[in-house]
Amino acid sequence: MDLGLKIRAHLSLVLAATQVAGCAGLGYYAHLANGQMDLLARRERIDWIVEDSRRDADLRRRLALVLDARHFAIETLRLPDNGSYTLYADIGRPYVVWNVFATPEFSLQAIESCFPLAGCLAYRGYYDKAKAQQQADLLRQKGYDVDVGGVPAYSTLGWFDDPVLSTMLRWSDANLVGTVFHELGHQRVFVKGDTTFNESYARFVEQQGLREFFAAGRIAAVGSETEREREGQFVALVIATRRKLDEIYSLPLSPEAMREQKALAFTQLRRDYEALRDGRWNGDRDYDGWFARDLNNATLLPVGLYDEWVPAFSALFAQSGRDWTRFHSACAELGRLDTVLRKQRLAELQASAAAPPPAASP
Repeated sequence: MDLGLKIRAHLSLVLAATQVAGCAGLGYYAHLANGQMDLLARRERIDWIVEDSRRDADLRRRLALVLDARHFAIETLRLPDNGSYTLYADIGRPYVVWNVFATPEFSLQAIESCFPLAGCLAYRGYYDKAKAQQQADLLRQKGYDVDVGGVPAYSTLGWFDDPVLSTMLRWSDANLVGTVFHELGHQRVFVKGDTTFNESYARFVEQQGLREFFAAGRIAAVGSETEREREGQFVALVIATRRKLDEIYSLPLSPEAMREQKALAFTQLRRDYEALRDGRWNGDRDYDGWFARDLNNATLLPVGLYDEWVPAFSALFAQSGRDWTRFHSACAELGRLDTVLRKQRLAELQASAAAPPPAASP
């Protein structure tokens, strides 16, 4: 299991039904439509699978867990009650979608793809890996930093009844449940054109939802705390590198000097990871797969997309009295603000989350 790829495991993708040919190009539109229709044709009802003693026992157990997680998401987390995750699809490949990320050589600003209902996204998804690689090659020829990553799950934002995919079953029970919470979160609140807001919100729903699922005794949290701690430390390394690169790209350097400084930043990231892996992690190599690729600006994008505003949403959850209905409503209100005001409000929430508690009165 490559836990490095977990960082990009849930990126939402608005598919064929929400697009028009003139926006993404007729060929891309047809590709998405065909891919989505193929996926929908593979669906079968989960309750039928769970009740069928002829089916694989572990598949039945895990799909029963999905139904329990879905019920918990609706009743406790106040997430949408629709046909999503009542169906299962074995798609016969390792990933459902391959996402292409790209940035300029000396910038961490994503090259976006824009759609009528979803707005501009920081990536473009393909059902076919070869098509994703073709797009990546075209972007590299233009001088961009490019990264292609497989995606086990995505959300159609309620346009279809999203199925549990065979690609979602590769990880632990906790990760499977968290994926359901994350993707249903996208259906609850989605802000057109703000990928970082959407992913950070859904990430918080995933994390807090899992805490409450564990606390309710639905599954054991064995190993989950260590996994979350290590993921947090990995994210911290990447975010620190992003900040360092932002500083480098703001300097009045020649292209040659900037490339040298950029290479040094990525070398330092690898060294810091190796020190963490061989020290505090006692040699755990779950993230070696992520570091085995050629690191560049685009490789770092999904990490920042997921985690930038998670502390802000945590603070908002506390301000909402830990009431999920009030929290989702507050997030929707944030989403209705214009981009500048929304980021300002999120920054204020982030600062309040980082501030120490007031000292007790003597």
